[in-house]
Amino acid sequence: MLEFRSASTRMVNSRRAMAECLDAALGEDDQDCDLIVIHASMGHDFQQLIDEARVRVPGARIVGSSCCGVVGKEGVSESMKDVAIMAVRGPELAVARVDGIYGHNAEAKARALAEALKAQDARINMIYFLASGIDIDNDACIRGIESVLGPEVTIFGATSADNMKGVASFQMVDDTVYEHAAYAVGFSDPTLDVVTQATHGFVAVGDPLSVTRAEGNRIIELDGRPAWEAYTERLQLPVTATCGDTIPVGALAERLSAEQAAEYGNDHILRVVTKRDADGTMHYATGIAAGTELWLTVRDEARIFNDMDRMMGQMVARAGGRDLVAVFHADCLARGRFLFNRVMKEELVSRMQYPLSKDGEPPPWIGMYGFGEFARLGGKNTYHNYTTALYAIYRDR
Repeated sequence: MLEFRSASTRMVNSRRAMAECLDAALGEDDQDCDLIVIHASMGHDFQQLIDEARVRVPGARIVGSSCCGVVGKEGVSESMKDVAIMAVRGPELAVARVDGIYGHNAEAKARALAEALKAQDARINMIYFLASGIDIDNDACIRGIESVLGPEVTIFGATSADNMKGVASFQMVDDTVYEHAAYAVGFSDPTLDVVTQATHGFVAVGDPLSVTRAEGNRIIELDGRPAWEAYTERLQLPVTATCGDTIPVGALAERLSAEQAAEYGNDHILRVVTKRDADGTMHYATGIAAGTELWLTVRDEARIFNDMDRMMGQMVARAGGRDLVAVFHADCLARGRFLFNRVMKEELVSRMQYPLSKDGEPPPWIGMYGFGEFARLGGKNTYHNYTTALYAIYRDR
């Protein structure tokens, strides 16, 4: 049976940060474990984090990513020196990675990733998946994994981020730091089940932009014009704006079906642009077809909080009285300090953690502010942007 322990810290020295997290999560006497998941802000030396974890726990598999802040059971922090870990003990897991994953090859790379997991353990029933946050087709990643492991296996996780610049994001696997990799952890403990859900609380406004030319996850033209030119003009930004300039204010919305909207609590699913080419082509987070209509959005702060409360009520009801053993959490970086001041941000996290706490104590918890989130919608594995996505792992009694 798998056992989960977590810790987070704000520590300038990377080696000391990892040591502090391992001491807090596992105690100082016995830090042996089978897996260490790391989320770290961009101010850390990722190689030093790996090296310290390797010295202390030589036999563990190590995976991790860069992010724009962390959430642990200790609370939320978005400094340049944040680290959060989840340490897992138990044999019912498998780890795989692929390097060089981009929009054009995402499906094939994800299929190879899933094949590597299946070769290690054919009993996998849930997957924690993390990929590069820039220039990737996340719908294609889902298709690739499902082509091997089936759509009934729940995919949860995130895409890595930098500090809101949209320049480079990083992944860690075992002893190496990558820039365009993806990793997956497959869990096969038959006593565990994961409940996933996401919410954003933004509202689509105005008339839509129409995709008039696209290839894969690249939007070449909007309304017959270079995509970036049309997009930034609608945002009232100069065409010289960067992706980092557009992310806080430029969420794009695709309309959902009536059934999906009823579950989601919103008529639209959101998308982020994390890369643009010199010719004005925009790299979308998923594949997109010509003819798709895209709305700009505005945040509705009251709705963000109300939708969070609604989601938590639904998640608690779905738990069915089972024992909560761990929570993985992915949050859009634009929902952190770039949209909220500290008081509001901490209140939002409190509204997530309180319903899942026992005797006032949150469960082992690892969260990150990244570029995107994976959670089920309409019974299907789905990629989201600008959401809070929670993954509550329960054990049958």
